[in-house]
Amino acid sequence: MDRQRLLTLLEMAMMAALAVVFSQIKVFEMPQGGSVSLVMVPIALIAVRRGVVAGIVTGTIVGLLQLMLGSTIVDPIQLLLDYPLAFAALGLSGLIRLSGYEGKKQRIMVLWSSLLIGVIGRFMCHFISGIVWFGHYTPEGTPVAWYSFVYNITYLLPEMIISGVVLTVVLGSASSLLFPARDRLA
Repeated sequence: MDRQRLLTLLEMAMMAALAVVFSQIKVFEMPQGGSVSLVMVPIALIAVRRGVVAGIVTGTIVGLLQLMLGSTIVDPIQLLLDYPLAFAALGLSGLIRLSGYEGKKQRIMVLWSSLLIGVIGRFMCHFISGIVWFGHYTPEGTPVAWYSFVYNITYLLPEMIISGVVLTVVLGSASSLLFPARDRLA
């Protein structure tokens, strides 16, 4: 195994561990699952730093670890949607690499755009799961799809904003964390 690949795997393992720790520090928790924490930060960070594959693999590991640490399971497909697939979708943040952009404002816009891509992927997983398996929590007279949308956006939007702010601070004060050594500008 070459040195660069080993370094990438070590970074992925550290970010997965950090994401699990951050997921346990919750700002608030929803009644049927979902919470606001910093779990997205390490996954988005590794995705932006190392690319979409590293982000997806790290997200999958985080989802599986969350599953083992305590989860709500009502169906095998729901289990996949709400845990490994939802967190893997955050790895889609790596579709846009910051290293191709110069200028602080441009990099901030790209960072937030890439985070949004990952959050939309995660949202879709939870949204579908909410419609299919958690629809019985919907108040009478409310469309199930609307309830799932509002329920999931209630915690994902604040979590995205908090994560985006943290990543923006990292970009401004410790940008080397977002760029591998070979991609850094002099």
